[in-house]
Amino acid sequence: MAKKFKKSYTFAIKTSLYLTLFLSGLWAAFSYLSGDFHWWALLGFIIVSYTFSFFIIQYRVENFIYKRIKKIYDDVSLLDSSTLRPNQVTTDMATLTKEVEKFAEHKKLEIETLKVRENYRKEFMGNVSHELKTPLFTVQGYILTLLDGAMKDKTVRKKYLQRASKGVERLIYIVKDLDMITKLETGDLHLYIEDFNIVELIQNTFDLLEMKAAKKNITLTFDMPYREAIFVKADKERIQQIITNLVVNSVKYGKEGGTTEISIENLIKNKVIVRVTDNGEGIEKENIPRLFERFYRVDKSGSRKEGGSGLGLSIVKHIIEAHQEKIYVESVFGVGSEFSFTLEKSKEIPKRVIETDTSES
Repeated sequence: MAKKFKKSYTFAIKTSLYLTLFLSGLWAAFSYLSGDFHWWALLGFIIVSYTFSFFIIQYRVENFIYKRIKKIYDDVSLLDSSTLRPNQVTTDMATLTKEVEKFAEHKKLEIETLKVRENYRKEFMGNVSHELKTPLFTVQGYILTLLDGAMKDKTVRKKYLQRASKGVERLIYIVKDLDMITKLETGDLHLYIEDFNIVELIQNTFDLLEMKAAKKNITLTFDMPYREAIFVKADKERIQQIITNLVVNSVKYGKEGGTTEISIENLIKNKVIVRVTDNGEGIEKENIPRLFERFYRVDKSGSRKEGGSGLGLSIVKHIIEAHQEKIYVESVFGVGSEFSFTLEKSKEIPKRVIETDTSES
């Protein structure tokens, strides 16, 4: 309390004291010269003069500072002038200092956030431009060649139109993936939640990708035979898209004669965790935090040869988060990688023997 009093009234106390001493000295000198000097009269004059000076100075200074600070609050829109009261304002301007410090901290954080977003925007726009540029120029090149006279040759015309068609397909693939991510981020893509057998869905994915894996002699398999169904509650189509993207990635970056293995484990009472493990080339530690960024590629040259939009893992992450679940990645460079994600189990899990042998695909 003493500290607050000292900070609030030091200026008024000192100024009143100086003014009282000056006026008392003049009064004492005048009384002495006129021959009517009395100590009790001098003491009374000092008390009255000091009290009057203190209150007048304190009131005027506070009123002056309050008006100036109020103007600052009104000029700076982010400072709330409704929180300002005349009795809060003192000569040390503590209220203003706190508000301005809070304002400056908020602005600093806002500027840093804007810088991060601007860098991300620049990088994203550069990536989009680069991804779209290659197929666009390819299509343009084939069409211009045909227009320059190559269309007269039926063999060349058919070959170039087929290649141009592939370029257009790649453009459509990239645009569709971007559209899906945008919808997931804005909440426009609604999930159709249902109960389904995750084992059967994974087996169907293996069947669809069997030929792609066979080109690199990669085996798609479960970690063990799952003869009983495991029912989960999620969007079946989106979960198949997740598993497809993860398996395709494991094949894309897998080594010749390697293995892609999927396991399904109980995590907690109402959750299962699905693990997709491979013994491919693995991912270097510094690249792992950025894996789920749009268009981010660990091996830019190699991954482009393999195709893809560069949006697969970003879509996987968004779909998992739309389910309010988690996705994890562990990888050792040169050894292999493991992507895993959680799903909610059905409350009542019907058990039945499935006809498909899941011991090996």
